[in-house]
Amino acid sequence: MGADTDAQITDLTVHDHACLTFGEAEELADLTAAFVRDGLTGGARVVWLSDTPHEAAAELGRRGLDSTDVPGRRAADPAADGAGPITVVGCQEGLTAGRAFDVGRAVGWLREQVELTRRKGYPALRIALDMGWALRPIAGIEQLPAFEQEIAAMVGEPAKRTADGRGAGSETTGALSVLCQYDRDRFDPVTLASVAPFHTHSVAAATYHDDELLRICRQYAPPGIRIAGQIDVQAQEPLSLALAEAIRVEGDITVNMADLTFIDVSITRLILEAARSIPRSRRMVLHCHPAIESRFVILGAADLPNVDVSRR
Repeated sequence: MGADTDAQITDLTVHDHACLTFGEAEELADLTAAFVRDGLTGGARVVWLSDTPHEAAAELGRRGLDSTDVPGRRAADPAADGAGPITVVGCQEGLTAGRAFDVGRAVGWLREQVELTRRKGYPALRIALDMGWALRPIAGIEQLPAFEQEIAAMVGEPAKRTADGRGAGSETTGALSVLCQYDRDRFDPVTLASVAPFHTHSVAAATYHDDELLRICRQYAPPGIRIAGQIDVQAQEPLSLALAEAIRVEGDITVNMADLTFIDVSITRLILEAARSIPRSRRMVLHCHPAIESRFVILGAADLPNVDVSRR
């Protein structure tokens, strides 16, 4: 499913039930942050249910999206002070109880989130569901396809109309979108195939190169590209394409090389030439692994007025 995608994360809108496949924690955080960011831009409330809520909240914060609810607090509790616009909650608080999964309880939690969103006055709700919990040996895991089917039914429900206090109706609920997140390297093909029919879209990062030594893909939050592994002159063509597409998008560009452990001189120069080609009103941020930071410093990155070099 990771390769057979039909949408980008930025294409998703209300009433979408999308299946995101990812390969690395950084990729998951980046794509989820874009999902959160776009939801906030549209005025939605956003919930991320994560297997590691504290780490998830930290990743959003690193990208300028601070969660307003403390990880671990039950955001569906009407007495809670939070409930938006960003909530990060642990899987055990939303979907699982101990070592058991029950589809009825899980759907009930989703409906609580919809109702809480309506009461708080948000026009829409986006929920990101990290399905990593389903990799653990817990009772009820065979209900996963049924759960995905229930989500699809919820997302497809017509918007409900409620009185606005003056007798007129206004659409305040039903604008629900859900992003189900599956690690493509850990979930088996049979499981992925069993849940695929219930999703409106399959989503993954736009990838320019991917093999056992190197991955080059688009970064969505903040916009730019991500390079992981080891890179040399043989990857010049896909990297040039990735940089060209990043430059065509307005705004600053981040080249995330936090997981890149080797870069040769020709590729370092290629990235710096790309930085020289953009207007001075735009910046290029080079986020480097410590092992490669010195390459850019030696080749004059610090002398370019619109280039910032930062270490992981």
